[in-house]
Amino acid sequence: MKSILFASALSVCAAPLYAQDKMTLLLDWFVNPDHGPVIIAQQMGYFADFDLEMEVIAPADPSDPPKMVAAGQADLAISYQPQLHLQIHEGLPLLRVGTLIATPLNCLLALKDGPIKTPADLKGRKVGFSVGGVEEAVLGQVLNTHGLTLDDVELINVNWSLSPSLMSGRVDAVIGGFRNFEPNQMDIEGVPGRCFYVEEEGLPPYDELIYVANPDTMDADMIRRFLTATEKATQYIINHPQEAWTIFSSTAPELQDELNKRAWADTLPRFALRPAAMDAGRYATFEAFLHDAGLIPAINPVSDIAIDVTAQ
Repeated sequence: MKSILFASALSVCAAPLYAQDKMTLLLDWFVNPDHGPVIIAQQMGYFADFDLEMEVIAPADPSDPPKMVAAGQADLAISYQPQLHLQIHEGLPLLRVGTLIATPLNCLLALKDGPIKTPADLKGRKVGFSVGGVEEAVLGQVLNTHGLTLDDVELINVNWSLSPSLMSGRVDAVIGGFRNFEPNQMDIEGVPGRCFYVEEEGLPPYDELIYVANPDTMDADMIRRFLTATEKATQYIINHPQEAWTIFSSTAPELQDELNKRAWADTLPRFALRPAAMDAGRYATFEAFLHDAGLIPAINPVSDIAIDVTAQ
């Protein structure tokens, strides 16, 4: 799943009968089931219903979208709550204005038939990761819950090759695999995995995928309309999952495979039913977790991290 495609753009095809506000959204990755509400809103004409002409762009580099929004080169980007906390402390002018995936997707993944029956079994073993910092802190918390520390495992950077590294035996587990993709990929290839859900292993729950904007330049009214359109799309997906899958998968041949079909079903219950709604406690708790892990120098107030744009 985690390969990088070059930039591509999707735009509403129907010509509007009146002037619409143009808005640019940068995805976090190439189009996949995580983006269901955005693509369905586009294909069903919901953005146009709210006077928006959307340009949806998949990045060449998945680390670019938040930076581009911070630089004023796009209106919105899909990003990750854990990374947002760090980026704000790095000085990027960013703010969470909506939620796309309202539960963690990250999991600690091992072989189903392997020796790792619980995270405690990782003592003295190898764990693969792709992104340092947050993933190490997440793994450290999981291990701590089972009486271990990061010193009890050997960390290996597998450079996005999570499932292959696990299936080949290069590592005994990986952190950072998405529970709606990597386990399905492994099962399809005949090497089933065992997923330990991080929020059940001591980590505070968080929003996996969020919409971020530049608070200095954002248009709150346009963002509200964008979130209303994606909420309408989410309702359609939940009420008509098969029809929505048909619409979604028809937008690109590469989506029409078994992996994406399975991922679609596993992602549905994780879409934010109220994308504008915000749980302030969730952001405060995760900020404190990152501070305790030594990843941020201080604790920012929630108002500097996330807002309910409908209250603006």
